[in-house]
Amino acid sequence: MQFPPRWESGDPRAWAGQVRGTRRMSPWTTGTFLLTVYTIFSKVHSDRDVYPSAGVLFVHVLERESFKGEFPPYPKPGEISNDPITFNTNLMGYPDRPGWLRYIQRTPYSDGVLYGSPTAENVGKPTIIEITAYNRRTFETARHNLIINIMSAEDFPLPYQAEFFIKNMNVEEMLASEVLGDFLGAVKNVWQPERLNAINITSALDRGGRVPLPINDMKEGVYVMVGADVPFSSCLREVENPQNQLRCSQEMEPVITCDKKFRSQFYIDWCKISLVDKTKQVSTFQEVIRGEGILPDGGEYKPPSDSLKSRDYYTDFLITLAVPSAVALVLFLILAYIMCCRREGVEKRNMQTPDIQLVHHSAIQKSTKELRDMSKNREIAWPLSTLPVFHPVTGEIIPPLHADSYESTNMPLMQTQQ
Repeated sequence: MQFPPRWESGDPRAWAGQVRGTRRMSPWTTGTFLLTVYTIFSKVHSDRDVYPSAGVLFVHVLERESFKGEFPPYPKPGEISNDPITFNTNLMGYPDRPGWLRYIQRTPYSDGVLYGSPTAENVGKPTIIEITAYNRRTFETARHNLIINIMSAEDFPLPYQAEFFIKNMNVEEMLASEVLGDFLGAVKNVWQPERLNAINITSALDRGGRVPLPINDMKEGVYVMVGADVPFSSCLREVENPQNQLRCSQEMEPVITCDKKFRSQFYIDWCKISLVDKTKQVSTFQEVIRGEGILPDGGEYKPPSDSLKSRDYYTDFLITLAVPSAVALVLFLILAYIMCCRREGVEKRNMQTPDIQLVHHSAIQKSTKELRDMSKNREIAWPLSTLPVFHPVTGEIIPPLHADSYESTNMPLMQTQQ
């Protein structure tokens, strides 16, 4: 990632690159026109002051090279040191940064970047950011202070603002001066404004986006908001026509005539473009009318008495416990009477049953009883056809004429012949 040279001018707006009718070339000159950009890029320096403008993108780079010489052991002349260095940034006296300021560093071997869009509420108030560098090899630390003096912009806010979603970029790639300059140059060709500012840059992850899969060099995506002083061009308005809105609802790419001016480097999701016209927005702010601070007379306040009367809870006890218990007891008695005292008996059942069904039932019961009695008495002689021909142990032939001498109780009804 390459960033502009260090800003050494004493004029806070010297590097803003405001070009109006002069031949001085801006760092982001594209084609035959001069690009007016108020974005301020600066690099880390010990306890230095920066002067961003409210409502204009501010970028501050924390370079690892600036801190390598502060961690012992100091590298020898000609020796290259590549220690992993990470940064921690916070508002002095607080654990985190201001709400408008973000920080990103992908790996300990890359530079850190502070970026954001200052708000008008902090104009004139110095914001001191503590920057702590950690050497992950030696565990040494170095601390610097960055004093941010937010200044008011004459043309803030710009009345026409457009937010683009770029799918093939990460936020740290978009913060590079040459990449952002190319994008603003493309917007300049499409929009043709007098003044063009980069207002804010936001990662898609901060908008609820998902982390992309590490395949095919997929990017997170980044939202870039720019502002201008002229109405939106017809090309930017094409996304609002019904045909393109229908294609967006069907997850199809809309047909935009000026997309080819971005396609060479930036893949824009035109369905997610946001066009804001500040001149047509109705202010919902209502002025608060402050009174004298005296409440209307509502009579004299009467506090409760200090002596409280005793209260009898016996009635509450009866209503809470006794009445439900009594109702439950009555229901129990009714159920017991129905279940126990209203039994019709066997006689009524027999009276309502047909005679032929009773005869069949009685015959079945009688036969069952006879079979059970016969199964208990095994001492009677078995028929000759059921006696075995051979002895189950010796295999000798047993004469079937002497059945009384044969122990029939220990033999089964049918014997398998060997």
